[in-house]
Amino acid sequence: MSVMFICDEEEKELGRQQASGSCPHCGGKVEAIDVESHWRFCFLPVCFHVKRKYFCTLCGRRLVLNQY
Repeated sequence: MSVMFICDEEEKELGRQQASGSCPHCGGKVEAIDVESHWRFCFLPVCFHVKRKYFCTLCGRRLVLNQY
């Protein structure tokens, strides 16, 4: 008998706003997107996070913020 566990992540966009700076690849404008994510294990909520992701509006690449 094999047991199968179901895990999934659901993301929902909360909002968008223009961020400062420009894309290092093409020079386009950068947009910040707030995303709410839910991790579920066997239909039970396990964790909840709100993240901010950065994208270029011109080339569509996901940008990573490097902090030192």
